[in-house]
Parts: sequence; structure tokens; C-alpha cells
Amino acid sequence: MSEKFDVIVVGAGPAGYVAAIRCAQLGLNTACVDKFADASGAPSLGGTCLNVGCIPSKALLDSSEKYEQAQHEFKAHGISVGKVGVDVPKMIARKDEIVSNLTKGIAGLFKANGITSIHGHGKLLASKTIEVVNHGKTEQYTAEHIILAVGSVPINIPVAEVDNQVILDNSGALDVDAVPKKLGVIGAGVIGLELGSVWNRLGSEVTLFEAADTFLPPVDKQISREVFRTFTKGQGLDIKLGAMVTATKANKKSVKVTYSLKGEEHTETFDKLIVAVGRRAATNNIAADEAGLKMDDRGRIDINDKCQTNISGVYAIGDAVKGPMLAHKGSEEGVYVAELIAGQKPHMNHDTIPWVIYTHPEIAWVGLNEDEAKAQGHEVKTGFFPFAANGRSLAMNEKGGRVKMVADANSDRILGVHILGPNASELIAEAVLAMEYSASTEDIARTIHAHPTLSEAFHEAALSVSDRALHKVN
Repeated sequence: MSEKFDVIVVGAGPAGYVAAIRCAQLGLNTACVDKFADASGAPSLGGTCLNVGCIPSKALLDSSEKYEQAQHEFKAHGISVGKVGVDVPKMIARKDEIVSNLTKGIAGLFKANGITSIHGHGKLLASKTIEVVNHGKTEQYTAEHIILAVGSVPINIPVAEVDNQVILDNSGALDVDAVPKKLGVIGAGVIGLELGSVWNRLGSEVTLFEAADTFLPPVDKQISREVFRTFTKGQGLDIKLGAMVTATKANKKSVKVTYSLKGEEHTETFDKLIVAVGRRAATNNIAADEAGLKMDDRGRIDINDKCQTNISGVYAIGDAVKGPMLAHKGSEEGVYVAELIAGQKPHMNHDTIPWVIYTHPEIAWVGLNEDEAKAQGHEVKTGFFPFAANGRSLAMNEKGGRVKMVADANSDRILGVHILGPNASELIAEAVLAMEYSASTEDIARTIHAHPTLSEAFHEAALSVSDRALHKVN
């Protein structure tokens, strides 16, 4: 006879572990099944995000940014440090320690909340049964409610088969033990830009191949143009738009990349090549045929607006379902479903999910860009304010970037905010809160912001919508 729970969560990434904790807080007998293991084979909670994604990449971004500052920016502050070196293995070890501490922290939260942690691959069978396979051993568990939070995996492309020796996925790119002289990156999206930035700062000559002709399509065009200039002319990233990689040939020390650009074929040789063309739902072998779980045309679990699948009592959240593949989106869906199961009436607004690219300067946005707002039929008015006119930004020696606000011309309601600049990842939270409460630009303009702070740029952008920014020459 299989063990029975109120809720079984499959997957312990940001969507799954948060769902499990919230279920337990609400008094539900909860188990969480997860197959992720560290290099030693030991269970490691937190999914891709914590183990080989969001957290380790931010650790390396922070380390590489400090190296960059010591090399090029300290002098402006009157600070001399002599010759600056970098110990890549030590940097990687610091990253690994952060990951280890956080995964252990989740295990501690599971224990504190009475959650049963089950290691292995979870598969949905009929009658809300989860089969767990771990090193050849099979167990079955049942529950009144099942939450599938199986996450996503990198998209592989036939022309660049990942070996994580010379051709790397995002996981392999986090464990390179020496700075490659030349680094190629296929994909100039979020992951490609972040990983490319890490190694560019540490001294690599970085080339990014982007098949699309446009750069960062979701970002407002005014912002993306400035981002492109900053990364290419300012930081030396070679971003080739409209470049289609057609072949690779790797040996133990390098990889030759063949690509087409403007109708011509080119080749370049790199020490390492990162494949960062996106991710897909990790839905292979998550449900038996007899379970009858419905998928959509993109291989994701099909759900309604309440994260319910076509099977009563079975829910799905996070990267494996529709919507942006963002950790915080998955976490909020986890809370939403837990509270729904508990009989509450939760709320989640998918229109106010923030996006962040943790380059330097950071890029963050929420809601619609100007073109999207116009396409949806809004009469639009915009305002912007440059960080070059912000006192705190100049004190930090941060002179580039801006805040742009997009609003409905008739209602004055904020439709979107796009930020390029220092601490954009933190500043965007005010925009999210404002939009969640359907704020107008006038609401922000009438809100007192502390001086001197970076948040004043957000305030001035709101003022600029009505052509009354105080510190900007129009």
C-alpha cells in the first residue's frame, strides 16, 4: 500500500519548494519529490535556479563586477590597488559555497515545516499516484492534490552539441576554471548576456551570435538601443545580430564555429562556446500515458487560469507551463495553488511580473513597452529621466542609463516601466507595486522620494510624462 499525503509536489525549484512550504503552513500534509543531485550525487534542493542558474550566475556576476571595478573604476574614486589578479577556482568555490548554503537552507525549511522530502524522478500515474524512481528503486505515493513543478532544461541545437568541456550549456559555463582567451556565445538573450558579461569582465574576448535581427525584443526600443551601444562600444562585447550558427567542430582545446551573416559564410575559432538559445519545459517522462495529462503545442503542461490541468486535483506551475520562465513567477504560482487547495481565494496578476537582466548596468522592466502599448490600442504618453542627471548615480560613478515610463494618455495609468541603470533590479519593485495598485504617473509624481537616491530617477520619469521633470533639460 502506497503512502498517502494531502499534497505531493513534484519538483523542488523556486516554484515547487515554495508551493510545498506554503501548503505545509496551511496545515496540509505535504511531500516534495525532486531528482536534482550535486556533483557528489547527494540530493540538492532548489532546482536549476539555485543550483546551476539564478544564484550561481549572480555570484559570478558580482565577483566579476568587483574585479572590473578594481581594474577600471577605483582610480576615479582616488583608490589605488596596484596590479589586480583573479583566482578563478577560488571564485568558483565561493559560488559553490553560496549554492551549498542555500540548498541546505531549503532542506532546513522543509524540516521545520514538516515536509517529507523524497529524492528521485517523480512521474504521474493514474489516480493521482506519483511513482518515484531512485537508483533503480521504485516507490509509489498518492495524494488528494498533485502539484507538478518540473521546471525547464536548456534547449539543445544539433549544430552545437554540448559536451560541457568545450561546448557548454549554462551549467557548464558556471564551472569554467580558467578565463578563456576567446569565448563564443550562441544567443544574446538574458542568459547569453549575463554569462558573456562574466567572462568579458574577467578578460575574455566575447562574441555573441544572435539569429534574430532585433536585440532584446521585449525591452523598449529606446532602452535596448542604449543597451546595445553600452555593451558593444562601451564594454567591448561583439554582438552579431542576424548571425545564424550553421556548424561547429570541436576538439579538446577549441571549437570552430561556422555562421552565416548577411548572406555570407564566416568561421571563427574559440576556446569555449556557450549555447544559450533558451529553455524548454522539462516535461519528458513526467506522466504515464494512462494518466491522460494534456500538453499544449509547445510541450508544456496545459493549464487554465487557475493553474489546473485537465485532471481534477492536479495542478502545474513554473517553467513547465505557459508564461515567462522566471523563478519569481513560479514561486507566486506555487503560493497561489497552495492557497487555492486550502480553500482560500488567492490573487496573482501575470501582467505585473518584473523581468531583470543582471548585467552592468542592469536592465529591468515590467508591463508593456511603448510599441506594445500602441499595438494594444492605447494612446500613449511617455516620460524618461537619465541617471546622468541623478546625484546619487553620479556619486556612485554611474553615468549611463535611464528610467522610461509608459502611460495611457487618457487615464494616466502606468502601462509599463523600463529601466537601464544601477540597481535596476531593485528599483523595478516600485514600478511593480505602483502598477499592481493601478497607479497613475501623477500618483508617483506626488509621492515624496528620499534625496539623494536612485529612486528619484523613477520620480522624475513620472514627472517627465507631464513635461514637468525638475532636473532634466527637455
